[in-house]
Amino acid sequence: MSYQCPLCSESRIIEYHRDKRRLYEYCSGCHLVFVPPEFHPDADEEKRIYDLHENDPCDPGYRRFLSRLAEPLLERLDEGSRGLDFGCGPGPALAMMLEEAGHSVALYDIFYHDQRDVLKDRYDFICATEVIEHLSRPAREIEALVSLLKRGGRLALMTKLVTNAQAFKKWHYIQDQTHICFYSRETFRFLADKYDLALEFVGKDVVFLRKS
Repeated sequence: MSYQCPLCSESRIIEYHRDKRRLYEYCSGCHLVFVPPEFHPDADEEKRIYDLHENDPCDPGYRRFLSRLAEPLLERLDEGSRGLDFGCGPGPALAMMLEEAGHSVALYDIFYHDQRDVLKDRYDFICATEVIEHLSRPAREIEALVSLLKRGGRLALMTKLVTNAQAFKKWHYIQDQTHICFYSRETFRFLADKYDLALEFVGKDVVFLRKS
């Protein structure tokens, strides 16, 4: 079966890896590794798996995890900035952390905060922590997020990055069946070029894209 990349629509696709549950394809255009649609969980199964996550906003360990994105973002924000926590989950800890620092944060999550009015506004920053690996149509979703940014606004992303095919085979990140898109540094360089964004790798799993 032939596939098309869900991020750049490239048709030059090769098999990257296959395990007992599913197939992983590699795009030669944007370097995305993706799971073909026939292996995606349905919405009910996806929600069931999300409900197993324990993301307590008051849990110090969870806040330390999110601080890998929050702290460098706060260093770059102007006072009183307005943002969106996209894919915030049932316990929007990141939004709470940013609001404690004096910023305002709107919430959106397709399962837990499906308030689409917030997707019509413009923002100084948008955060998506452990979100973009779940997107079945990443081209549409990422383009929409970029369009919501004000000039100079930042799209702050947290996701584990693909390094090489050998490491991918043993990678814990692919064991979560809701993870269907896997990005590398090259993928983010592609996105920065496509949308004319300034790219900054802040940490091993944190990426900032700034709208010029």
